Amino acid sequence: MHSDVWIAGGGVICGIGNNLSECLTAFERMEPGMAHMEYLHSVHRHTFPVVEVKASNATLAGWTGMSEKISRTALLSRVAAQEAWNSTGLGDISQYRVGFVSANTVGGMDKTEDFFADYLQDPSKGHLSQVVHHECGAITELVADAMGIRHHMSTISTACSSSANALMYGARLIKNNMVDVVIAGGTDALTRFTLNGFNTLMILDPAACRPFDDTRTGLNLGEGAGYVVLISDALAAELPASHQPWCRLSGYANANDAYHQTASSPDGTGNFLAMQSALEMSGIKPEDIDYINLHGTGTQNNDSAEGSAIARLFAPHYPPVSSTKSFTGHTLGASGGIEAVFSAWAVKEGVIYPNANFSKQMKELPFSPVTKFSAGRQLQHVMSNSFGFGGNCSSLVFSKNAQS
Repeated sequence: MHSDVWIAGGGVICGIGNNLSECLTAFERMEPGMAHMEYLHSVHRHTFPVVEVKASNATLAGWTGMSEKISRTALLSRVAAQEAWNSTGLGDISQYRVGFVSANTVGGMDKTEDFFADYLQDPSKGHLSQVVHHECGAITELVADAMGIRHHMSTISTACSSSANALMYGARLIKNNMVDVVIAGGTDALTRFTLNGFNTLMILDPAACRPFDDTRTGLNLGEGAGYVVLISDALAAELPASHQPWCRLSGYANANDAYHQTASSPDGTGNFLAMQSALEMSGIKPEDIDYINLHGTGTQNNDSAEGSAIARLFAPHYPPVSSTKSFTGHTLGASGGIEAVFSAWAVKEGVIYPNANFSKQMKELPFSPVTKFSAGRQLQHVMSNSFGFGGNCSSLVFSKNAQS
């Protein structure tokens, strides 16, 4: 039996805002978040700009009621997940069968790095409490416990498509009547390990990143968390008029072209298959998509592959496209969740986000991203792309109305 999965609300924290409202203001004012590192201590502080959340761990702990000694990854997660829940009007979380499907790629590595800095100088130094939450699943458990979620917990770590896959898994939990509600998305904090790894790959831009620009030379790393609240048909029908669902999660798909450990296939085969299958699940055609929130990292390979796949699938009529990573930076495991919040809100409010720092269309593509914020649009269907290392490609489709 067909059943819809609805987006009842969402929450986000990232380098352009500590909540969704602040992020929307940054988009409207064309204020990307790239800056020198303030909270991450690295020898590359003045070499590579990053997009940090503008709050210390102590501040985040104060907002969440959690200890500032735990990982920044968990603190960011709790802020966004709580905003997401509060936005729904569902009330007491204990009254529902609730699942928490949270993605991340770094776990508690920020605290592990602090441990080894002391330990390597003196093996008698360093606190083991700094490494106990090292692995990715520990972050999910910390936040689920803090929020009182007991019915289901899962952690997904599939590189940059992690959060999008979290939404897919959450939707399947609801469709199979395992839970009534799922808080789904992801979180990641900046770490030296991540920064150094991407520097080794030589895909960090020493200037502000320029997704889908012909002059692009790489990405800027960011941090943050983003979650949507997925609910069943039955629960959506019970929501008060003041808290109607934002939209539906009408389609989703994952595909893998297994081309390379880190690079996308040149023609974007995995990208194409993910988008095509998500459209098929939604029951719509390419021309029905009103806006695409691109994966759009700003690297040579990614933008070319994604652009080629879009050209193949959507030609000759291309919807407006843009990469919100031009504002938030690439938040890795959190990116699909953050962009899911932006995309669901785009359907709800008719918003199209600008692509910052764009000046020159890519030679190989027949389209270019939009560069101005617009609101009040009639958007029926919005696609969000998240394409990760190892060829793990995922696409989501958010839709305004139920299928007739």
